[in-house]
Amino acid sequence: MDFLADLGIADQNSGAYAGEWLATTGASLDTFNPATGERIASVTQATAAEYDQVVDAAREAFGRWRAIPGPARGDIVRRVGDALRAKKDQLGKLIALEMGKIAQEGWGEVQECIDIADFATGLSRQLYGLTMPSERPGHSMKEQWHPLGTVGVMTAFNFPMAVWAWNSALAWTCGDSVVWKPSPKTPLCAIGIINVVRPVLEAEGFGALASLVIGSNEEVAGRMLDDERMPLISFTGSSEIGKYVAGKVAGRFGRTILECGGNNGLIVMDDADMNMVLPATLFGAVGTAGQRCTTTRRLLVHQDMFEEVKERLVRAYDDISIGNPMDEGTLCGPLIDEAAVANMERSIAACKAEGGVLLRGGERVQPEGCEGGHFVAPAIMIARNDYKTVQSETFAPLLYLIPFKDMDEAVALHNGVPQGLSSAIFTTDVRKAERFLSAIGSDCGIANVNIGTSGAEIGGAFGGEKDTGGGRESGSDSWKQYMRRQTCTINWGADLPLAQGIQFGE
Repeated sequence: MDFLADLGIADQNSGAYAGEWLATTGASLDTFNPATGERIASVTQATAAEYDQVVDAAREAFGRWRAIPGPARGDIVRRVGDALRAKKDQLGKLIALEMGKIAQEGWGEVQECIDIADFATGLSRQLYGLTMPSERPGHSMKEQWHPLGTVGVMTAFNFPMAVWAWNSALAWTCGDSVVWKPSPKTPLCAIGIINVVRPVLEAEGFGALASLVIGSNEEVAGRMLDDERMPLISFTGSSEIGKYVAGKVAGRFGRTILECGGNNGLIVMDDADMNMVLPATLFGAVGTAGQRCTTTRRLLVHQDMFEEVKERLVRAYDDISIGNPMDEGTLCGPLIDEAAVANMERSIAACKAEGGVLLRGGERVQPEGCEGGHFVAPAIMIARNDYKTVQSETFAPLLYLIPFKDMDEAVALHNGVPQGLSSAIFTTDVRKAERFLSAIGSDCGIANVNIGTSGAEIGGAFGGEKDTGGGRESGSDSWKQYMRRQTCTINWGADLPLAQGIQFGE
């Protein structure tokens, strides 16, 4: 695979970068191709001492980087984006190899990295504060934003490059440095993208802005959560771990950006355009083999449309091409590992025990040439929204079909889960659409009309409510999380009046 050499990836890679690759001495971490089960390479993880080296280097880089004017920082981020453009093909193939999403989705993920670099470049001239009138004569007031510090970024395996890029591009533009702990399931994706961007940063003397540390929970992750050198931790993962992260970081008065579980519902009204519903549901439920936080997990269908939707989906699922994600024509690749397959099987069995009916899929599959891979047939089940299994997130291609009788019930069912990330409704009635987007409609951070739950653009803030964690990344005003706000009052007069008209002394 020439693209591995092109990205500077070799066996026994260092697990720490801090402006230069360190000679790490921790335990060896093997990484595997989920489509074949074959070992790809090994990475030597960082120890606690090497973690400290990485953080110290990132802190030192921050001390210099924050003094660079915002537009100049943005220009360097622009060049980072250009470097990613030049290696888009290789990086996308690396994602397909190590994570298992199909090559088209791998290239799409790299495009997100490029897009956020473009967004951040423009943002570098728009880090706006406010001016406001003072109640005191001869005074003026303003708010301004300053760089925050070193940002810790902890990412999951399913988007092994994009989530780091969302955080890093904004953090760099805001004047921060970044220390990245990637998922131990996709270390090569982290090494590959760092090798692409680091020459741009190193040429400016700021390689440690993109610091990387691959290590165990004991040596690295736990230390990050307790590390007062990092005023902000951005975490992507399960709701259970997210709650733990939130408590640990809040205990030292740190900030968090939490992107946790999703249990996303798509409502199909009786006036929906079925030619749009079917492809949106297929991509939402089957894309990335169901391993997206925005995966469609619950399809809420009007009772008058239920049989038609069920029959059309079953036929469509029979035609899904399952196979090697590197092969053209594959629509569904493998799950990340054996544990993910076993978890899907447990969820199907548990849902059956509660009364659910399996319509299609759920069995293990062995595509030709992928006998050691972790493949399953995407599954559809008829279920109730209040089933325990439906209330929790199964990170796999498992779709629940749930009927409803009217709009009131649809919204109640949709909102009746602990998570609140992405949501969608398909309707041609503008009143139903607007109600879904209103304060009495979807309770999610993302709400779509006539498009599916999966697939977000970087221009809008990405994140959710309730057990999803409340974090926001990527576009809109998410940049404010990476900066500290300062309120400034200037007395340009000759007197010293106090606020609220207080008289103190003579």
